[in-house]
Amino acid sequence: MINKVYRLVAPRQIVASFEERTLHGNGIIVRPTKLSICAADQRYYTGTRGKDALKKKLPMALIHEGVGKVVYDPKGEFNHGDKVVMIPNTPIQKDEIISENYLSTSKFRSSGYDGFMQDYIFMARDRIVKYNSIDDNIASFIELLSVAIHSINRFELKSHERRDTIGVWGDGNVGFITSLILKKRYPKSNVIVFGKNEEKLSFFSFVDETYQIDEIPSKLSVDHAFEAVGGKSSEFAIKQIIKHINPEGSISILGVSENPIEIETRMVLEKGLNIIGSSRSSRFDFVEAVRFLEEYKDYQNQLQKLIYEVIRVKNIKDICKAFEQDLTTTFKTVIEWNV
Repeated sequence: MINKVYRLVAPRQIVASFEERTLHGNGIIVRPTKLSICAADQRYYTGTRGKDALKKKLPMALIHEGVGKVVYDPKGEFNHGDKVVMIPNTPIQKDEIISENYLSTSKFRSSGYDGFMQDYIFMARDRIVKYNSIDDNIASFIELLSVAIHSINRFELKSHERRDTIGVWGDGNVGFITSLILKKRYPKSNVIVFGKNEEKLSFFSFVDETYQIDEIPSKLSVDHAFEAVGGKSSEFAIKQIIKHINPEGSISILGVSENPIEIETRMVLEKGLNIIGSSRSSRFDFVEAVRFLEEYKDYQNQLQKLIYEVIRVKNIKDICKAFEQDLTTTFKTVIEWNV
C-alpha cells in the first residue's frame, strides 16, 4: 500500500513523500481525522528544540496527539469507521517493574519516530483505544489527559494520604487538565491553581481557589503540589512550591525544560519532600482517560474551553498555517486532517 507522509525536514519546512507500506502481523490501519498540536511539536517546527536534536531526529512527521477511523482490521475486531484514539508510545519489550513509557527501548511518535501527519497510520493492535461518546475535537488531545492521569496515579502511589490542599502551578493546558482530574478524583480536597495570566485563571471555574504567582498569601500552604509550567519558568515554580508546601509533601513534576534548572535541595531535605517525575503515558492511562470522558460527559464541556481554534488542513501550506497560528493562541489548536 502506498502511503503519503508529511515530514518536517528543517524548521518550518515540510515535505511530502510516498512510501510503500505493508501491514505486519495483527496490525490495524487507521486514517487520521483530528490532530492536536503540542508544545513539543512546536519546538521541532520552530527549531527551538536545539540543533543537535534536530540533526538527530529530522526528517520526521510531527504530531503525537490524535484520533482517527479504522480503515482495515484483518481480524475483524474493529469495524470499518470505528473511531479510535491513537497511542504514540510504541514499546517493543515488556518489563515487570518499569512502565512502557519509561523503557529506553520504546519509540515515541513525533520524537525520533514518525508522528501522525500521514495519510494512513499502521498501528499495532494494542496502540489504539476505541471511543464512542466523546467529541472528536476533545478526543484529539486525549493524550494530554492520559499524561495527567499517569502523573496523578503515580502521585497516589507515592504520596502520603493527607490531601486536604493540593496546589497546581501552571495555568496552561496541562495545569487545566490536571486540576480538572484532581478535583474529580479528590472532591473533598481544596484544589488551588497558581498562574501568571489572569485571563487563563478565569477558565479554572471548577477549582476552589486561584492565585497569581506574585500575589500568594505568605501563610498559604499546600500538602502536595503539581508543577505544570515547564521551560525555564519551572525553576521559579518549583522554588515557590518548596516555599509553600508542608513537610513531607510530594511535588509532581510534569513540565519539560530544555535546559537544566536549579532546585533548592537544602529545603527539599529539611522538609523531607518527595519529588515525583512523570513523563508521557501508557495504554492503561489512555483507557482510563477514555473511560473518564465517557463517564463524566459534563467534563467535556470544561475541556471545550481549551480549544482555541479548529483548522481544516488540505495541503502542506495549510499545515504550516496551522502551526504558525498555533504560536499565537492561548490554548489548543486542533487540525481537521483532510489532506
